[in-house]
Formats: sequence, structure tokens, C-alpha cells
Amino acid sequence: MSINTQKNNVLLVTISLFIATFMSAVEGTIVSTAMPTIVGDLHGVSIMNWVFSVYLLTNAISTPIYGKLSDQFGRKKIFIFGIGIFLIGSIFSGLSNSMTTLIIWRAIQGVGAGVIMPLSYTIVADIYSDENRGKILGLNGAIWGIASIMAPLIGGFLVDSLSWHWVFFLNLPLGIIALIIFIMSFHEKHVVVKQSIDYLGMVYLSLLLLSLMYIIQLISDLSDNWQPISYCIFFSILLLILFVRKEHCAENPIIPMKLLKNRTFVIQNIIAFLISGFLMGLEVYLPVWTQGIFGYPATLSGLAITPTSILWIFGAFVSGWLLSRMKAFYATMFGLFFILVAAIWVVLLPFTVSFAWFFAIAAICGIGFGITITNGTVISQNSVEKSDVGVATSFNTLCRIFGQTLIVAVLGIVMNRQLTIGILHTDGAKMDMINKIVNVKTAHLVPAKLMEPLRNVIYDSLHKVFWVCLFIVIFAVIVNLYDRILAKK
Repeated sequence: MSINTQKNNVLLVTISLFIATFMSAVEGTIVSTAMPTIVGDLHGVSIMNWVFSVYLLTNAISTPIYGKLSDQFGRKKIFIFGIGIFLIGSIFSGLSNSMTTLIIWRAIQGVGAGVIMPLSYTIVADIYSDENRGKILGLNGAIWGIASIMAPLIGGFLVDSLSWHWVFFLNLPLGIIALIIFIMSFHEKHVVVKQSIDYLGMVYLSLLLLSLMYIIQLISDLSDNWQPISYCIFFSILLLILFVRKEHCAENPIIPMKLLKNRTFVIQNIIAFLISGFLMGLEVYLPVWTQGIFGYPATLSGLAITPTSILWIFGAFVSGWLLSRMKAFYATMFGLFFILVAAIWVVLLPFTVSFAWFFAIAAICGIGFGITITNGTVISQNSVEKSDVGVATSFNTLCRIFGQTLIVAVLGIVMNRQLTIGILHTDGAKMDMINKIVNVKTAHLVPAKLMEPLRNVIYDSLHKVFWVCLFIVIFAVIVNLYDRILAKK
């Protein structure tokens, strides 16, 4: 496939990709703001978690599939198809009259959303040079971060001013504008070559990710019944074996096994998995600190991680400069150094830390994320053949999404278990009091004598979480060093 760069309006194509990225990023978090209202209207509080998990699940499953299809049928057709599915899912999610119906349409919405991140990165790789690609990917990542911060504010405004339905209808104008700009400005010459499509591989991969996600869900529920978990683990291992065997013999595999023989490609994707999980841990649990311990409102706590998105842009520019002047190992290690410093800093924070330190930590993380995540994408693309750029980018995106999902679930288990232990050792304390403390509007309902002890319980729990985060970053550094050691042999 070739991209007709002379006819492309690169600026407009980039703008359309940024709009799509913003739309997808907002959708990832805006629903959480509206969920209490949705539950009150549609009921079904016992299954409301699936509104989030099914969206992430279908998003993760469809991501590598879109990458492969884009290599075979062209970026433009697949991108338009995915955005169309996303908008259909958005419309019917907003029109849902039951929680079950909403979950079904959220699944379809996730199928469409899976096209946005991998194909955005792949199209950027098609229309930009290696030197400029890191800068554009950094801007794209910054838009994702800013949108994630704005989403709760937008969701609160829509729910209060209109209704929860508009949380989904908001996607329509954004998606239509993105599609119109993209269709008019992006042109490609693509010759469709008749190839067999690895449908069975797609089924195996989908079932494998579904099984793994379900295991995470069962563990997150803190269930004492390990029998279904053991069954799912056995089923996952079986599916993995079947998937690998199928990909080895498939004429046109969805994930070519030759990519996994590329040491640099594998190392960069493992790092992407780990660092993306640390990123989500930071974004989820720093606000818990500012609200639960400091007693600040949600809006102010969201500002604590704003520097991450802003400095991400700077880090992405640095990434392009580093990759043009040094080997991949050193460039990645440079970014990991910033993240490691921030991870150590968070672990050492005392109970009475100043709010200003969170801005400093978020800023350091932003630089590190901008360098490391952008490096991972660019190096993964450059380490494979041109014909595999789409599937390589999608695999990188899948690793990032699954890293966020898995590691945040693990951190949630650590947090919940530590909270449970802390409450058992605090006379008169209950888990419901923790829920009230982290919400500034209900914190006054907690007895005054328990306020300080419970905040110490939250601090101890967060401390354990950030220790796990530190180990994750250290492991990422070790993985990168391992790549260097093997390169010398």
C-alpha cells in the first residue's frame, strides 16, 4: 500500500486524527461521571461495572484486528468503518432504556473505538518522517491526557444541564466532523490483494482476551471462590496454545509470530505494557490522595495530574531529538529515568506532604511518559518491515491498553485488601466511611473522631499501591537493560 503524500493535506489529516483521539479519550472516562444518574434511571447497580469493562474489553479485542485489516484493505476504509461503528454504538447507548441494553451497545461502541488509537498512530507513521513522527505522536498523547482530565467536567455539565443521554450523543458532532475532514483530506493508493483472512485466529485471540479480562474481574471482586478462576486460567492457557499454533501455520496471521522473534520489538512492547499500567495507577490514585487525605474537591484533585499532559508534549519532542542522536536503548532509558525518579518520590511522600509536590511529580512523569511511550511506538514501527507497520502499531496499542487494564486491576486488589485490613484494626470504622471521606460532599458525615484514623488508613493503602508501582517501573528498567545485555552478545 502507498500513501499519496502529494494529494494529502497533512495538517487536516492530523487535525481529524486529533479530534477522533479526543472523542475516544473523553468517552473512556466521561461515563463515570454520569453513572450514578444512569443507575438511578435504569437501575441495575449490580451490573453497572460491565458498562465500563465491556467497553474496554471489546476495544482491546478489536485493536489488533483493525491493524491487520488496515494493512490488507487500506487505512482509509478501515478507519471510516471503525468510526462509523463507534457512532452507531454511541447513538444507541444514549437511547438505551435498560442497563442490559446499555451494556450491549457499549460493547459495540468499544468495537468501533478500537480503530482510533492504532490507526491514528499508523497513519501518522505513513504521512510523517521519522524525525517529526515523535512530535506528532506526543501531541496526540497529550490530547488524550487533556481529554481524560476534561471528561469529568464535561460529563458533570451535560448531566446537570441536559441529561445523561448527552454523554453519548456528544460523540456525534465530533465524530462527523472528524470523518468529513478525514475523507476530504486523506488519500491513498491501495491495491487490494486477495489473501485469506485469519478468522479462526481472530476468534482465538478474542476468546483469550475475554478470558483474561474475566479473570481480572473475578480477582478484583475479591472472591474467595478460586474454582472459577482456576477454570479460566486453564481455558486461557489452552486458548493461548491454540492461538500460537494457528498463527504459526496461518497464511496471513493476525499477529505474525515473526514479530515476536524481533527482540527490540518485544522489549519495547513489554515496557509499553508496564509503563502504561504505571501511568493509569498514577492518574487513578493521586486524586484519591488529594480527595481522601487532603479533602480537596474532585476538580482541584484533577488539576494535580494536569502537568503530566502538558509536559508529555515536551517529552515527545525530546523523544524525536533523542532517537535521531542515540540508540533506542539509551533513548528509552532516558525516559525511564524520569519515571523512576517520580516513582521513588511518590513512595517517600509523607502524610502531610504539600499539594505543590504533586505538580512536580506529575511534571516529571509527563516528561518520562512523553519520551518512553513515544519511543516505544516509533521504535516498534521502525523495527518491523513496512508491510507490518499497521499490525505492529496495533500490537503496541494492545499492550498499552491491556497493561492499563491488568495493572490497575492489580493495584485495585492491593488497595482494597489494605483498606480492609486497616478498617479491621480501627475501632468503629466501616468501608462505607472510606467512600464518604473520598467525596468532599459526604466527608462531613464521618464521625470527627474517626476522620484522622481513616485518613491514615487511606495513606497506608496508597503507600502500598505506590510501592507496587515502583516495582513495576524497576522491572521496566530491568527489561530495557536485558535488551542491552543481549545486544552485546
